Amino acid sequence: MRPIFLIGYMGCGKSTLGRIASSMSGCSFVDLDMYIEGRFHASVKEIFATRGEEGFRKLEQAMLHEVGEFEDVIVACGGGTPCFFDNMEWMNDHGVTVYLDTSVDKLFTRLKRGRHKRPLIAEKTDDELRDFIVEALAGRMPHYSKAKVVFKSDLLDSESEKTDTARRFLEQLNIPGNAHG
Repeated sequence: MRPIFLIGYMGCGKSTLGRIASSMSGCSFVDLDMYIEGRFHASVKEIFATRGEEGFRKLEQAMLHEVGEFEDVIVACGGGTPCFFDNMEWMNDHGVTVYLDTSVDKLFTRLKRGRHKRPLIAEKTDDELRDFIVEALAGRMPHYSKAKVVFKSDLLDSESEKTDTARRFLEQLNIPGNAHG
């Protein structure tokens, strides 16, 4: 099976859905940011600090090409991955791109809850955070809209929602999975 690339804004559920869907289907799972951190023995934040955004994006592209050669893999891309170089076109040529479409309200709720883990939004007020999400999402949609598949990912909060959503995901993509999750 060709790679499946999960794309979408931070908080849309790429890692959550990717992990569950991969365990249900027997596919491997790669979180691209974690893969980069493991390869370079530094956090994404540290890589940004030492190499700048351009340096990070070049590493990200190289690692995307590397994991894109794997078979039977679901890859959770960083929210910005599709927006740089020819990454979106490359992913479309080498696998199946799936845009996880999540409502602004759901993104806001998830990011508000976990904002302390995300340096980009950690210091924002609630109003600033909501405005930031709306603006950033609008800027990224020209890239996200090139995905081959759009999948609604609002329902990923409870364990049963996660399992049901992963089952729907596998069914929509026609990937065999076990019924037990």
